Amino acid sequence: MNRAWRTVFIALLTAGVVGSAAWLVFVSPVLGVREVRVVGNLDVSAGQIRQATGVADGKPLATVDAAEIEDRVARIRRIESVRVSRGWPGTLMIEVVERTPVAVLPVGGTFALVDRHGVVIEIKGVVPPALPVLRLDRPGPGDPATAAALAVVGALPEELSSRVAEVHAPSAETVSLRLRDGRSVVWGGSDRAADKARVLVTLLKRPADTYDVSSPDVVTVK
Repeated sequence: MNRAWRTVFIALLTAGVVGSAAWLVFVSPVLGVREVRVVGNLDVSAGQIRQATGVADGKPLATVDAAEIEDRVARIRRIESVRVSRGWPGTLMIEVVERTPVAVLPVGGTFALVDRHGVVIEIKGVVPPALPVLRLDRPGPGDPATAAALAVVGALPEELSSRVAEVHAPSAETVSLRLRDGRSVVWGGSDRAADKARVLVTLLKRPADTYDVSSPDVVTVK
């Protein structure tokens, strides 16, 4: 075989190998999806998440659109975030973070459980005992007072959050708390939350009806 034919033969052979490899990866079910593995879910079933992906068994793993699947799974109300990755040779990994209820919002005669962003997760007929009730004029994800109230709830350490029955927020700068024992806390805005919480823990050891920590450097007790 002369040099010219040898060059042509090698080129054809290389093209064949590349073509076979491309077919194997992008077309053949050999490297297709054989398992959709879901992690991080507690309340949302793995079956519901797998169904939301819309990925058929055997679909070439290389052709799976991760961004599209993330968008589909994120439409499940209980899911806060999702990450999709490939695990060769045939596993599609779905890692989710579920929304966690942090407070309750009265809606007519029912109660909406909301997450830290103000997104409604589910509706209950009674108030879950461990969650504070939000008292707001215009509740919603875009409402500054709602955002401030949720920020305060999220900033409370466990030793305080378990004692809060209601969070009142007529405005973003006038947040107040009603404790389960009936005492009141004037919190103010959502700024300096750590300082306010630290001061309040100490103040609550003193008997009083109202504790004002809106300015944690100058507190008052009544």
